[in-house]
Amino acid sequence: MADSVRRVVVTGGSGGIGRAVVCALAAEGYGVVALGRDSGRLAALERESRAHGLDVTTRVCDVTDEAAVAATADALGPVDVLVNNAGTAATAPLRRTGLDMWESHLRTNATSAFLMTRALLPGMLERDHGRLVFVASTAALVGTRYTAAYTASKHAMIGLARAVAAEVAGTGVTSNAVCPTFVRGPMTDRSVARIVERTGRDREHAEAALASAAPLGRLLEPEEVAAAVSYFANPLARAVNGQSLTIDGGGTHT
Repeated sequence: MADSVRRVVVTGGSGGIGRAVVCALAAEGYGVVALGRDSGRLAALERESRAHGLDVTTRVCDVTDEAAVAATADALGPVDVLVNNAGTAATAPLRRTGLDMWESHLRTNATSAFLMTRALLPGMLERDHGRLVFVASTAALVGTRYTAAYTASKHAMIGLARAVAAEVAGTGVTSNAVCPTFVRGPMTDRSVARIVERTGRDREHAEAALASAAPLGRLLEPEEVAAAVSYFANPLARAVNGQSLTIDGGGTHT
């Protein structure tokens, strides 16, 4: 990769939002490295991206594993933009939220962002340039029923983004978050399937129930989230730090 090409790392890079972010930033001329655990999906993403002339490479990495993150960071070299997008979501009333569910959400949604940020931030500070973007959720800003583990983990993620923003204030590094409502993609598909299973509604009505959570009255498209990430990654966003951009059509005000 040429020195003039800025390098971006996207965790959870082969999923719905992650894939859209990878493609959007690569289309803007960034060299993008997509991290994930599914080697098959990563390989398909790399093939398709290269077929469209996009500078995308992939790497298998469990971003919840400290040693794996350290090894990946060493192999990557200088990184200009980190998009912490890896995530998981499941629903259950608090009384049926087991410790395994609680800890898996914290590990995947928050600890992964902590490990990746801790590994790559020193290099950004050394070069006095970098962008950290956390893909959180409207659940990082408010509480909703049956999402104790998910909501707590996303609150932890956005808290991390703000704490890092305070540490890097006055440098060439920024730390910001995007907070979308339900986004069309594999994670929301699983939520729809759970509604169908538990309520007997058909898929169309189950999806409409999720869409009604925001004034938009529809699911967000992954590309809409990617556009927000692209803004925070842009060099012209250097004066924006410690902010969370809510993407839900105006339903959440902070």
